[in-house]
Amino acid sequence: MSNIDQAYTQAKDRYAEFDVDVDEAMGRLKDIAISMHCWQGDDVVGYESVGDISEAGIMATGSYPGRARTPDELRADVLMAMSLIPGTHRLSLHACYAETDGKAVDRSQVTPDQFRNWIEWARENCIGLDFNPTCFAHPMASSGFTLGSHDPAIRQYWIDHCIASRHIGAEMGKALGTPCITNIWVPDGYKDLTADRRTPREYLAQSLDQVLAQPIDPAYNLDAVECKLFGIGSESYVAGSHEFYLGYAVKNQVLLCLDAGHFHPTEEISDKLSSVLLFVPEVLLHVSRGVRWDSDHVVIMSDPLQQIAHEIIRGNYLDRVHVGLDFFDASINRVAAWVIGTRSTIKALLFAMLEPTKQLKDYEVNEDYTSRLALMEEMKTMPFNAVWEYYCGQQDVPGNWRWMEEIKAYEKDVLSERD
Repeated sequence: MSNIDQAYTQAKDRYAEFDVDVDEAMGRLKDIAISMHCWQGDDVVGYESVGDISEAGIMATGSYPGRARTPDELRADVLMAMSLIPGTHRLSLHACYAETDGKAVDRSQVTPDQFRNWIEWARENCIGLDFNPTCFAHPMASSGFTLGSHDPAIRQYWIDHCIASRHIGAEMGKALGTPCITNIWVPDGYKDLTADRRTPREYLAQSLDQVLAQPIDPAYNLDAVECKLFGIGSESYVAGSHEFYLGYAVKNQVLLCLDAGHFHPTEEISDKLSSVLLFVPEVLLHVSRGVRWDSDHVVIMSDPLQQIAHEIIRGNYLDRVHVGLDFFDASINRVAAWVIGTRSTIKALLFAMLEPTKQLKDYEVNEDYTSRLALMEEMKTMPFNAVWEYYCGQQDVPGNWRWMEEIKAYEKDVLSERD
């Protein structure tokens, strides 16, 4: 018996003392698909040349060598990252990652044809795809407003783009046999004191109604809307606030996207799930890590991440919560950033699954809050790492630190050759 097997057997026995079935937890975990975000690999640049991402409150900082310069390089980097992550996962694309063969294709006219390579690649590698209209870094977004603009021509432009994006998402879902989540986020807002908060929100609601007017089979496409507290250039007012999109999602029964970095630093999206899921069918999460602001740092095994995972598991929400990632750090190896963030998210879910949830809830119902707190603390020092390393071995990926050896080799052989 190897050291890993021996440690796992001992850990399994320890968890069994609390009526936790470790094998059952790992079986559930392998069926969870995390939606990785393509924009970590190229600093949210995409493969168009129509604008500056910093114009829209989106900014990747750092100049670590090896940024993916082409779709093929990006796809290779994604596969490298996924080879070091246990389980089978998804990839979330933005519309600006269209492949146009050097031709000018307006965003309002983008079609599934510009994503055929992505779809075929995803099919070959058994990867589900999610999608996002790119309503920023474009001359038609230079005012800071898109779907909520006072200019009807600008609104219509982005309405057309979002409608086109829904059809692309549906084509992805149909081709790959798994629903694509098409998530709408717009940067609309003001930097300074705002005289009229009402009208842009009215326009935004009207525009969204037009975008979502055509029903699409949910077997192919699921619609989500994403809220935000503030952004660079919209510090004082964002039309698509949490209250706006919560109301819109409840009224229209679409998915609400909750981004961990889109709220006040003292707010946690874990606390919102049980309330939101009483009134909307499903939720999309953008798991991120803000440092002082919505800075999209690489996800780590932090308390907020563990609280998100615990809430999903304790609330039995696995079939209603879609977990996606949203961070971009150009100061470190970009492939490693994907691996760190995704593995951390999976670790947090496994850690939550190894909690004796029923016993904790029984203590709570019986008002034995002392035992509840004591047991929660006790579980923090259980031999979790032995289970994690065994699970990685089951999924044929390196456990713990050993994956960095492959990252360093990839950096030397592949990333360092890029300009």
